[in-house]
Amino acid sequence: MEAQAVWPPIRLTLELAGITTVFLLLLGTPLAWWLARTRSRLREPVAALVALPLVLPPTVLGFYLLLALGPEGPGGFVARLFGEPSLAFSFPGLVIGSVIYSLPFAVQPIRGAFEALGNRPLEAAATLRASPWDAFWSVAIPGARSGLVAGAVLGFAHTVGEFGVILMIGGNIPGTTRVLSIAIYDHVELLEWETAHWLSGGLLVFSFAVVSLTLSLTRRREADPA
Repeated sequence: MEAQAVWPPIRLTLELAGITTVFLLLLGTPLAWWLARTRSRLREPVAALVALPLVLPPTVLGFYLLLALGPEGPGGFVARLFGEPSLAFSFPGLVIGSVIYSLPFAVQPIRGAFEALGNRPLEAAATLRASPWDAFWSVAIPGARSGLVAGAVLGFAHTVGEFGVILMIGGNIPGTTRVLSIAIYDHVELLEWETAHWLSGGLLVFSFAVVSLTLSLTRRREADPA
């Protein structure tokens, strides 16, 4: 197994997962807070829309993202502003697709943590004349830290393991869109079993660690919801 052939997909995968996780937390936290607190009739439709990637085949989602990010879609218009033909088959396009595909894995545990927090801590903060903004940052965020960590871990791990959506919108461009899951597929096609075993085994160990950590955080939140 040659390191110079294996390391670029690993580096690109970690870079994609890291950037995606940051966006998942920035977008998913306020969305989870709204879903946990609002009484709007739009809550369930929005929740269903967020959860859609959980049941939608990755190729279907990838196909529509490819159309949206392609030259004729809105992504093409945005890309041309920066002198690029489209966002499809580019690293920024992978980030956009990964955020959409992994969003429910971040939103659901964060929403669960906010709902488990309840109203009492926020009401106590209000009696101390804390503004809603102050209460959110000083009470809600610390109280939901286990859900935030779980959402970040699941979002990161899910991005690392993506295949169908990545292949549809990014293809297999070395150094640009050839992430770890695509690289494993290539090694299998080339009958390079040893390299495929090493990479697949690493992902297996990583996935087991992620599941163990998530279960541990869930048990901790159930034991100490406040």
